[in-house]
Amino acid sequence: MRSVTIQRHCGVAAVLRDTKCVTDQTERAARYFEDYVPGFTADCGSFTMNEADIIAFAEKYDPQPFHVDPVGAKDGPFGGLIASGWHTTSMMMRQLVEHWVSPESSLGAAGVDELRWPRPVRPGDTLHVRGTVLEARRSASKPDRGIVRTRAELHNQDGDLVMTLTAINFILLRDPS
Repeated sequence: MRSVTIQRHCGVAAVLRDTKCVTDQTERAARYFEDYVPGFTADCGSFTMNEADIIAFAEKYDPQPFHVDPVGAKDGPFGGLIASGWHTTSMMMRQLVEHWVSPESSLGAAGVDELRWPRPVRPGDTLHVRGTVLEARRSASKPDRGIVRTRAELHNQDGDLVMTLTAINFILLRDPS
């Protein structure tokens, strides 16, 4: 049987499926490797994209017409202005740093796998971040840390999935003994 939890956070309804543990704690929590149990899910806050920020980011880093020209974008492939995926990724990363990884234990990342943008993000969209631990294992070569694989998801105000990625982080153990 599949469990479904409807959770409201910052006015956004998110459907969370097959979760073992869900928290809507938005304050930064000190987490160590032992806290990242497979199935653990945490809401990591929300943010709203606005047209001025979308254009400013794109002008500097991703100057494609559908990111920088609201008038011209109306006749483009998305029928209007959309945010650069890299802008969306950067905004999500900020939420993950504030609400998922802990400065007390984070040792950086090995990388990101499976980055996807299945739907465009538009000006005015409010995006909700959720992290779920997929895998956590002790490091074979460094006994003071573990490796945590996290699926990060971004949903818009309508509950539509707009971005996913799988992050691989190095996390200190609370008690390496």
